[in-house]
Amino acid sequence: MSVAIEQYLSEQAAKTTLRFLTCGSVDDGKSTLIGRLLYDSKLIFEDQLAALEADSRRQGTQGEDIDFALLVDGLAAEREQGITIDVAYRFFATDRRKFVVADTPGHEQYTRNMATGASNAELAVILIDARKGILTQTRRHSFIASLFGIRHLVLAVNKMDLVAYDEKVFDDIVAQYRQFAAQLGDPEIVPIPMSALKGDNVTDASSHMSWYKGPTLLEHLETVQVDSDLLTAPFRMPVQWVNRPNLDFRGFSGTVAAGRVSPGDAVTVLPSGQRSKVARVVTFEGDLKEALPGQAVTLLLEDEIDISRGDVLAAAQAPPQASDQLGVHLLWMDEQPMFPGRQYYLKTGTRTLPCVVTELKHLVNVNTLETQPAKSLSLNEVGVANVSLSDRVAFDPYQEGRELGSFILIDRQSNATVGAGLFDYSLRRADNIHWQALTVDKAHRASLKHQKPCVIWMTGLSGSGKSTIANLLESRLSDMSRHTYVLDGDNVRHGLNRDLGFTEADRVENIRRVGETAALMTDAGLITIVSFISPFRSERRMVRDRLENGEFIEVFVDTPLDVCEQRDPKGLYQRARAGEISNFTGIDSEYQPPEEPEIHIDTVALSPTQAVERILEFLRQNGKLREM
Repeated sequence: MSVAIEQYLSEQAAKTTLRFLTCGSVDDGKSTLIGRLLYDSKLIFEDQLAALEADSRRQGTQGEDIDFALLVDGLAAEREQGITIDVAYRFFATDRRKFVVADTPGHEQYTRNMATGASNAELAVILIDARKGILTQTRRHSFIASLFGIRHLVLAVNKMDLVAYDEKVFDDIVAQYRQFAAQLGDPEIVPIPMSALKGDNVTDASSHMSWYKGPTLLEHLETVQVDSDLLTAPFRMPVQWVNRPNLDFRGFSGTVAAGRVSPGDAVTVLPSGQRSKVARVVTFEGDLKEALPGQAVTLLLEDEIDISRGDVLAAAQAPPQASDQLGVHLLWMDEQPMFPGRQYYLKTGTRTLPCVVTELKHLVNVNTLETQPAKSLSLNEVGVANVSLSDRVAFDPYQEGRELGSFILIDRQSNATVGAGLFDYSLRRADNIHWQALTVDKAHRASLKHQKPCVIWMTGLSGSGKSTIANLLESRLSDMSRHTYVLDGDNVRHGLNRDLGFTEADRVENIRRVGETAALMTDAGLITIVSFISPFRSERRMVRDRLENGEFIEVFVDTPLDVCEQRDPKGLYQRARAGEISNFTGIDSEYQPPEEPEIHIDTVALSPTQAVERILEFLRQNGKLREM
């Protein structure tokens, strides 16, 4: 008995594994197809089949017949609505191969889930309803599959039973799809006419389509050769943990992402560029002579090198690139649009660091694959952009390596994943631009002025009194012989930000530029007073992070909307209410008040003079007005 079990396990280990996904538009039959594959392959246990038959009678859509979609649509909401919402993964095996299949949603709002499935797949089954032909989601999912490096496509023209198994319908769809797919870099396409519900050409050849001479879906999945270059690729391992159980052991733990590594191999640490050789390859079971992709190991090096989580160990003869400014493809996955200039966290491999999308070059029309100019990315849109990181990161172009070629963007407030992207190349400017060491630094400039530089950032609605308070504050500081400058929202728009409007994208860029200017003035040793509505918390946080700890002083000039409207010194609220001005903060554009400002000014309770005294008192208590 034990011999039979060992033989079985050995046979299973020898089988190759194919990871594929099913995708396409809504109700094309993706879940039904996977259910049929499992059923016809005799991979459903008797108790599962009994439960499926009961569920089919209660919740199915096929009358007394089995509804195979219920095998995969496991969420209650999916069964109630008859749709797929989340990515459903299933494992199954035949005598020839093992499979991991991802059933992905067809609805546009769940495109981000489809991208998750595509990131780990080697083949995509694109389903098309024979009655409807190629739809927008067909093109969108095909493009995303191509974007994530999937070169093997099965064009599954489903529901052929509903078009009387017409060969011409099939041929027309295939011709149209090939014309579209030619723009995707000419992937390998295998078209198969089928009926997932009836079982035609899924596991067995159909008796209704004698005109089709190609393989069934299962035959193709069992025999398709998906070349994996992970073994032949240069060695890559992101460091997940510095393993230091005692003074005599210091190793670097992680999972081999690509290539092979053995004792004696020369390796480079990125992004520092330091070099050493591998002394040992350690696992829980003992030392290895060689580690392969997918194995979790701890590497000991011959030299003492400063290495941290997030660094990458790589083959010294073929290291990845390292850059802090990159060109990328970006799939946006959040309800809130992406605007250039807004800060996010970028996570790639085991490293997470702040980043800014500095430029959105264009978005891609998924129907025509043409590029279109854009100032923002909305949910499910794909764009080409430039990103700037707070530090250099090791990367491979995605087409050369998935592990170091992909990343996600994380919202800094909610920690939600808002975008997924692929690294394309390092920008030339990253190699051409370096920090120039200066003899005179910020501390020296500030000491000459006998003050501690800072940014006093006043935020509040239009008409709240920010400019009045800022002007009075500068006058008082000037009387105290302090070196100051006021950046006022209206004044800056006459010059530095003259080219910007009042859309959300332009407002983000408006604050980004002002924040950079304020940071330069702080470096010059000045006390900078900023008077801007600055309605979004994320942009105010971006400026705070740009400065050193304690240099950003947020002043919330808190005035109720009705009071601001009563004052309305420029007549803007009246025009906004009349529809003459759009995107006006407080009327048809959101204002996000500070959650924990350093100073809270209630302008209903305090006069401008009293407000200035409160700010000065804060500056005294925090050492900003003390002689240096």
